[in-house]
Amino acid sequence: MYHSILTNLENRVLTVTVNRPDKLNALNKSVFDDLDAMMDDVYSNNNIHGVIITGSGAKAFVAGADIAEFSSFSKGEATTLSLRGQAVFQKIENCPKPVIAAVNGFALGGGCELAMACHFRVCSDNAKFGQPEVNLGLIPGYGGTQRLTHLVGKGKSMEWHMTAKIVDAQEALAAGLVNYVTTPEELMPKVNALIQQILTKAPVAIAKLIECINTAVINDSAFTNGKTGYAIEAEQFGACFETDDMKEGTSAFLEKRKAIFTGK
Repeated sequence: MYHSILTNLENRVLTVTVNRPDKLNALNKSVFDDLDAMMDDVYSNNNIHGVIITGSGAKAFVAGADIAEFSSFSKGEATTLSLRGQAVFQKIENCPKPVIAAVNGFALGGGCELAMACHFRVCSDNAKFGQPEVNLGLIPGYGGTQRLTHLVGKGKSMEWHMTAKIVDAQEALAAGLVNYVTTPEELMPKVNALIQQILTKAPVAIAKLIECINTAVINDSAFTNGKTGYAIEAEQFGACFETDDMKEGTSAFLEKRKAIFTGK
């Protein structure tokens, strides 16, 4: 079904592995096409409740974009490429099901942008992050200038982009770019434990949380239909009261038992 990614569905979680190890999993048209189609399946497939995105091999999550593929592009072709990448990554960011990046090794350029499009990140202690596009006379094109600024603040984003700084796992953790640092051996168990913990919660509430939190950082009136994040939160809070999950969750709390959520 896919050419450049591997997928495995187990315990309601789809593990997606960018699989171009000979190119350090660099992003190209095939990877974007596969990620796009995969996310369409995630949105529509009721058997998938969460997603983990990682890279094949021990060296790289995704080491960047496949420069050879676009080095001769015109301005128009490059703009189209940027918009395409942004659209795919926005599909990941806005997914109503949790998407966690398991970052092993290099996450540079487009790889860092892919990791940042996920809802949060866990990395191994050999991970390296960066947006080194200025070394090529370029800037990020898949949302990196926006997401890195939201995650680490304007000052660090400016510095890291302008200097093409490569950030190690501990600095990424201290800056808020990642949530946890593990050994390479513990990376996937840690991410799987986190996502399984999330899957014990009410799926509708999780989807509404993702939407509301995204409105806090996405400065786009088209995304919010001109509403403030507070207004959207109030709407979604009210909408929760129409769900079976809310009735089950509150009943379970009052009855001192564990809730069994159905996502309805």
